[in-house]
Amino acid sequence: MIGFLIKKNFFDLWDNMFRVALLNLGFFAPLAFTLMLPSLLVGIPVLFIAVILTGIFMCCVYLSTAALCLKTVSDNSGFGFRDFFDNLKTAWPAGLVMGGLAFLAFAMVTMVIPFYLQLNSLIGLLLASVIFWTMVVAVLSLQFFFTVCSRLEPKLSKALKKCFIIFFDNPGFAFFTFISTVFMMALSVLLAFLFPGFAGMLLYQDEALRLRLFKYDWLEANPEAISSAGKKKPQIPWDAILIDERERTGTRTLKNFIFPWKD
Repeated sequence: MIGFLIKKNFFDLWDNMFRVALLNLGFFAPLAFTLMLPSLLVGIPVLFIAVILTGIFMCCVYLSTAALCLKTVSDNSGFGFRDFFDNLKTAWPAGLVMGGLAFLAFAMVTMVIPFYLQLNSLIGLLLASVIFWTMVVAVLSLQFFFTVCSRLEPKLSKALKKCFIIFFDNPGFAFFTFISTVFMMALSVLLAFLFPGFAGMLLYQDEALRLRLFKYDWLEANPEAISSAGKKKPQIPWDAILIDERERTGTRTLKNFIFPWKD
C-alpha cells in the first residue's frame, strides 16, 4: 500500500500542480498575519495573544477548507475557484476546532511544559513528560482530523474520537504518514512552500487515510479473517484490495509527464 500511496500522490500532485500552488499562495495571507503582526504588539500582551489566536484560527479554517477541496483530487476529480468558497461554508467549524487545539498546543509548549521543567523536581519532570507524550499521540492522531471530518464524520466530537481510534489501530501507518509529511515540508522549503507546500501535505494525508480505510471495508466484508487471526491482527491483502485503484491510476513514462497531450 505504501508504494502505491507514494505513486498516486506524486501523480495527483503533478496533475494538479497549479491548483496546489494556488492553494499554497492563498495560505500565505493568514500565515503572514499570524507570523508578522504579533511582533508589532509584543508590548501589549492582550493584543499579542488575541492576534496570535485570531491568526491560528484563520490558518486552520483555510486549511480545513483546502482539505475539503483536495478531497476531490484524491477521489480522481478536481475543484474550481468557486468550490473553495462553497467548501468554506462547510469546513469552517472543523477549522475552528483545530485552531483551538493548535492554540492549546502552543500554550503547552511555550508555557506549561517550561513551567514544570523549571520546578527542578521529579514531579515537575514527570508532569512535563506526560504532557509531552500526550501531545505526541495527539499530533499523530489529529493529522487526519480534516480528512476524517470530510470523509467519515462531520460531527466534530466523533471525528476527534475516530482520529485516535485510527491511530491506536494503525500506529505504524500514522507514524509513517507523519514522517512523510515532515519530509514534504522540508522539500517545500526548497520551493518557497509553493509546491508541494501545505496543500500538498493535506492531499497526501487525505490519500493516505482514504487508502487505509479500504482495510476496514475489507474486514467488514470478510469477518472470518478477524476470527481466524485470533489475538493477532489479520493480514490485509493490499494487492487484491487496490486492484481497481491501480488500474485507475495507471502507469506513466517520463514522456507522459512532460508531454501529457501526446498520449
